[in-house]
Amino acid sequence: MNNDLFCQRSISLVKKACEILELDETTEQIICEPKRAIEVTLPVKMDDGSIRTFKGWRILHTDAPGPGKGGLRFHPETNYDEVRALATLMTFKCSVAGIPYGGGKGGIRVNPKELSKMELERLSRAYMRAIAQFVGVDIDIPAPDVYTNPQIMAWMMDELSVIRQYNEFGCITGKPLSVGGSKGRSTATGQGNLYVTRAALRYMGKEIEGAKVCIHGCGNAGATAAKIFAAAGAKIVAICDSKTAVYDPEGIDIDLISEIKEKTGNLHGYTKGKQISPDEVLAVPCDIFLPASLEGIINEDNADKIQASLISEMANGPITPEADAILSKKGIIILPDILASAGGVIVSYFEWVQNRGGYYWSDAEVQEKLETKLVEALDEIKKFKEEYKLDSWRHAAFGIAVARVAQSMKDRGWC
Repeated sequence: MNNDLFCQRSISLVKKACEILELDETTEQIICEPKRAIEVTLPVKMDDGSIRTFKGWRILHTDAPGPGKGGLRFHPETNYDEVRALATLMTFKCSVAGIPYGGGKGGIRVNPKELSKMELERLSRAYMRAIAQFVGVDIDIPAPDVYTNPQIMAWMMDELSVIRQYNEFGCITGKPLSVGGSKGRSTATGQGNLYVTRAALRYMGKEIEGAKVCIHGCGNAGATAAKIFAAAGAKIVAICDSKTAVYDPEGIDIDLISEIKEKTGNLHGYTKGKQISPDEVLAVPCDIFLPASLEGIINEDNADKIQASLISEMANGPITPEADAILSKKGIIILPDILASAGGVIVSYFEWVQNRGGYYWSDAEVQEKLETKLVEALDEIKKFKEEYKLDSWRHAAFGIAVARVAQSMKDRGWC
C-alpha cells in the first residue's frame, strides 16, 4: 500500500465511525484533520566532513484528550502522508486503550543503515533541536518506531534537556532503563498482542495452548511475538522476514531461529523445517495469523489464501479495505491494529506516568496493568459492536475511539 492510499484508508475509517455515531459535519471535519504539521530540513555533518540534508516531520493529530503521543521512524520512504496517517491512527489507538493522549507521529526520510553511530546521533539531536518547541511532557511525546530504538530516544531526550536546562525524562518514552525507561517496554507490543489474542480466543471457546501461529515478519515486533507466543504454549508453524521464510507443522524452534537470524540476517540457515517464500506464509493453515511486517501485506490478490480463524494485527494497516471485506466474508475474526498493537503505547503511557511520579514499577506490575487495560478495551469494543449491531471488530474499535475523542472535543467547546 503506498503512503497516499494508507492515509486515505485511515481517514475513511474515521469517517465510517463518524457515520455510525451520526456525528455532525463540523465534528467530523475537525476529527479528520491534523491540528499541527511540522516539516523540517536537517543539515547533518557526516563523518567525512561533508554535509547532508534530511527531511523530517512531526504531526500532531489532536491534543483534545491530552498531549500528543506517537513514535518516530527513520525510513527512506517515509513522507508527509504516511506520518499523517500514522498520527491519525495513534489518536484512536490511545483512545481505544483508554489512555489520556491524542495522536502524534514523526518521521525522517533516511536509511539509518547507511549512517555511522555518530552520524545517527547527530541526526537525532538535529531533529530534536528543530522540533523542540513542539514537543514536551505536556505537549507531544515521541517514542521509538521503525528503525529507531532506546539509544536514539536517549539522545533526543538529552538534547531537549540541554535546550530546556533541566532533565525532562517524560518528554520521550521508550528510553533505556538508566534514564527513566520502563520495565516491559521493549516487549510491550508482542506481550500486549498476546493478551488481546488470548482474550479473543476465549470468546471463541479456545485457548492459546497448542494453537498454531503464523507470523509474517521477523523484525523486532515479529521476533518478540514469536518468543512470547511460544512461551505461552502456542506452536509457531511459520515465520518470515522480507526475503526468507520457514514452515514446520511440528513447530519452529524459536530460540534457534532467532540465533540464526541474528548471526546471518536471514532464515536460510534453519534446516529443521521447510524453506518457503514469504508469500507462501500467507497460505499456511493455522489458528492465528500475526501480520507483523508492512502496511497492506494482505490485499485483494492474496486474502483468499489466508487459512486462519483469527488475525491479530501487529503492524499498522497490514490489511487493505478490499482484503478486509474478503476475510470478513470468510468468517475470519480480525483484531484491528489500533487494539492489537496498542501494547507499546500503553507501556509508553506507564513510562510517562512513572517519570512524572518519580516512582518505578516492577515488571510484574507493568504486565498486570497492561493485561488489564487491553482486556478491558476488548470487552468495551465487544459491547459497542453488539450495541450498534456491527459485523466488524475494526469498525467497532474505531467507533468507540472516535466517540471518546469527539466527546473530549465537545466538552472543550471545540465543536
